[in-house]
Amino acid sequence: MTTSPEHHGMPALAANARGSLAASPRIKLTKRRIVIKHSDPQAAEPLLAEALGAADLDALHGLLKQLVKASAIGRKPDEANLAFMISMVKSIAPKDSIEAMLVAQMVSIHMASMRSACRLACTDDISQQESITRALTRLARTFAGQIEALSRHRNNGERAITVRNLSVQDGGRAILGNVTQHASLIIAEPDAAIEAGLVPSREVGDCAQAESRQGANA
Repeated sequence: MTTSPEHHGMPALAANARGSLAASPRIKLTKRRIVIKHSDPQAAEPLLAEALGAADLDALHGLLKQLVKASAIGRKPDEANLAFMISMVKSIAPKDSIEAMLVAQMVSIHMASMRSACRLACTDDISQQESITRALTRLARTFAGQIEALSRHRNNGERAITVRNLSVQDGGRAILGNVTQHASLIIAEPDAAIEAGLVPSREVGDCAQAESRQGANA
């Protein structure tokens, strides 16, 4: 794998986008190697490694070789496909090695899904349509699972729970404050509810005493 200066021109772009695109290395495929093209050959590999979430140059080279293989059309690596895949990886911005590998898998699964969709559109054979549809469905489910896995990793393994609507009926009470919810336990800050006047302090004290008695009897 080598680096070389970037000489080819670029079409006119918005002023605020030129700087970031100019700093982004591009990949050129030859028969025997992968060439990283950039105006500064010394900075080419470190810049691309950072963009792809590779921990070091060995990880960068390995990741690029795997993406090259996944870009193939008819067993021949495709430079346009590779450029698209690298662009997608960079746009997701993997932050560590786990994310780098997972995102590389995500773009590879996406490419396989699009190939399956193309084959499905180009065949009129019922049996082939059914087979390709099953494969496309599995790929789509895998991609959705990868998105969820990436989200969990970025949220330290926790599922995000969002409450969009809150309705309190007559006679009911709401809790204001930080709430931590686990599989079988909900912990709230009672002081915030007391200060808001939603829960009388006497009731909170009674609840605390009842919990203490239950703990003693357990």
